[in-house]
Amino acid sequence: MQLTGKHSPNKQFCGYEEKNKMKFKRCSGILMPISALPGGYGIGSLGAPARRFVDFLHEAGQSIWQILPVGPTGYADSPYQSCSAFAGNPYFIDLDLLVKDGLLKKSDFAKLSWGGDPKQVDYGTLYNQRFAVLRKAYHNFLQQRPVPGYETPYPDDWYRFQFLSSDWLPDYCLYMAIKEENGMVDWQKWPRALRLHEPAALEAFRAEHAEQIEFWAFVQYEFDRQWRALHAYAKSKDVAIMGDIPIYVAADSADAWAGRRLFEMDADGRPRRVAGCPPDYFSADGQLWGNPLYDWSYHRDTGFAWWIRRVRHALSIYDILRIDHFRGFDTYWAIPAGEVTARNGRWEQGPGMELFRMLHTALGDLPIVAEDLGEMFESVRVLLAESGFPGMKVLQFAFTGDDSVDLPHNYPRNCVAYPGTHDNNTLKGWFNSELGAAGQKQARAYFALTKQEGELRGLLRGVLASPAVLAIVPLADWLEEPAASRMNTPGQAQGNWCWRADAAAVTPALAKEIRALCARYFRAEA
Repeated sequence: MQLTGKHSPNKQFCGYEEKNKMKFKRCSGILMPISALPGGYGIGSLGAPARRFVDFLHEAGQSIWQILPVGPTGYADSPYQSCSAFAGNPYFIDLDLLVKDGLLKKSDFAKLSWGGDPKQVDYGTLYNQRFAVLRKAYHNFLQQRPVPGYETPYPDDWYRFQFLSSDWLPDYCLYMAIKEENGMVDWQKWPRALRLHEPAALEAFRAEHAEQIEFWAFVQYEFDRQWRALHAYAKSKDVAIMGDIPIYVAADSADAWAGRRLFEMDADGRPRRVAGCPPDYFSADGQLWGNPLYDWSYHRDTGFAWWIRRVRHALSIYDILRIDHFRGFDTYWAIPAGEVTARNGRWEQGPGMELFRMLHTALGDLPIVAEDLGEMFESVRVLLAESGFPGMKVLQFAFTGDDSVDLPHNYPRNCVAYPGTHDNNTLKGWFNSELGAAGQKQARAYFALTKQEGELRGLLRGVLASPAVLAIVPLADWLEEPAASRMNTPGQAQGNWCWRADAAAVTPALAKEIRALCARYFRAEA
């Protein structure tokens, strides 16, 4: 995996060698969504819960912390259906850090209910409670301003954040304020003048709702401050953060509302066709995601400017970038708007290497991991090879009775190996309930699994021993969580993204065990 140029992580990460280019040496990491961190108030946060996990990674000899998208969660609480391709999730703002900054008192939130189960995120409760607390913090932020007439009534870093975010923040804040004023309904149900972005209507709304708009800027400012402090802390512990961006944006998003020309939309802003994927391993009806499709002709005409801004932003907050559904840059599944399943879509041609050449020209060499799972055409393999990005290999796809490309002995060096991803069952749930007797027999023989070692530990050993330059293991699999702890079931609209780790299980003893196993296969220092 080549990570070169100005966006490359610190050369200490993963034992980099700096010659003409930087290359990953063998290393390993853990997939752990921020939402699933133990501690905090109803959900993981960017403060002490995240720092404790960075410390755990450091003690475990792990070089990479892979997370899921950090944008505001949208439809069905999915981080892959965010209302912004650029904004951060307000739920991740650490309330204790706001207390430390004098923006809250502990009594403002300590007695609030955040849900009945500390091992589950209750998104409904978060929605009802969190924003009221953040509004108190905003009110106190306003009270901290110097006396009237002072030239800069806000802190200097407020203006710096506003300047650096000027290509997305104003639209996002306006979108959120209008959405809030209209009962949080989809923007396509707003009054026509606001829905169609008519300048006079927007200007009138801005004048009448200035403080409401500024509240949403404050929320993003606090997210940015806390995120950058966490990122710096991770770097100090030699832990690189692998972020994740969905290929598509949500239909109900600031991006779709303010940038309709970017997408296949009609004059009223309604999608002509939407995204998804055809029937596959995960779903017999395919997956109907409903995201608006890109108007790739427009993107070419503008030199892929929006994509350059998007990737530049992502690489300003992450060390490594995983792009979800990479195959959609080669060919993508286009479904007529109004369909109830993904069966009746058709394959269309994506931008291919033209996009990545433009990104390379604008941003330098790109530390990108390509999620190349799903139905694969030879053209997708050619695109992946030409890009030079590492793809992904998933152990749970391997045991089909033949010499599968997902069996570890077939992994190329330039790939990232997983036992399973956030879309898979936990390793325990898969092995016990999905693999079947024939698959279990093949797995036991292939890895020489024993009860003494533990069958699940033996499977993880096989992933770590593979030739893949990077091995990523979900924390749920190190904890041997059952199927009930699965993060996401594709095609299932409800009940996903809720799992949280038990703090009592994330122990120094586990860190020591992880380090020892990774060191055995030269992915960590002993």
